[in-house]
Amino acid sequence: MGRQIDLLVITALLTIAGYSINDTVVVFDRVRENIQLKPGTPFYKVFNEAISSTVSRTLITSLTTLIVVLVLLIFGGEVLRGFSFALAIGILVGTYSSIFIATPVVLDLNKKERKIQGNT
Repeated sequence: MGRQIDLLVITALLTIAGYSINDTVVVFDRVRENIQLKPGTPFYKVFNEAISSTVSRTLITSLTTLIVVLVLLIFGGEVLRGFSFALAIGILVGTYSSIFIATPVVLDLNKKERKIQGNT
């Protein structure tokens, strides 16, 4: 593509990091609430309920933001093109990671920790 990484692209990357962290925090906050409301429920069920209750909010927020960023990409001019391209890719990757990567990683780490402690 021949694009340089300028200040706007770095700004977009930092924005995406915050966006993805925010989505992940929302899911894990719902996990925390569900653990307190339903003690003794297996973790995979708690995480599944948390994802199910937040996925619509996450997808609607991401799609709405993505529409605006795509409009910026198409009509924003050359100055904003790198910024909006980085944001568009970042929104897609950030949404995917907060739903499909962060939660399974925590569940796998929890399984390993329970095996180490002997609580299989």
